[in-house]
Amino acid sequence: MMQVGTLEVYIDLGGLRSLKEKRGVVKGLLQRIRQQFQVATAEVAQQDSIRSAGLGFSAVGNDAAILQSRMRKIVNFIEVNPDTVLIDFRVDIL
Repeated sequence: MMQVGTLEVYIDLGGLRSLKEKRGVVKGLLQRIRQQFQVATAEVAQQDSIRSAGLGFSAVGNDAAILQSRMRKIVNFIEVNPDTVLIDFRVDIL
């Protein structure tokens, strides 16, 4: 049976000074995650905020445990990223 894993993450971006600078940081982070974890990525919330971002990730598979593990690995990747501070996250397997 098909399963869909989604992850919603809220991050603080520290001392950025412009939306252009924020877009560069967010775009780079999303690109690295997309390539490393083979998931769909998007900035889904707080687009007009300079200091924070809401990011969304999704993947499709047939094993909920594997999807859960992949989403947790993304959270761990964001936690160790020096450009971001993880504020909150939510994982759903549908």
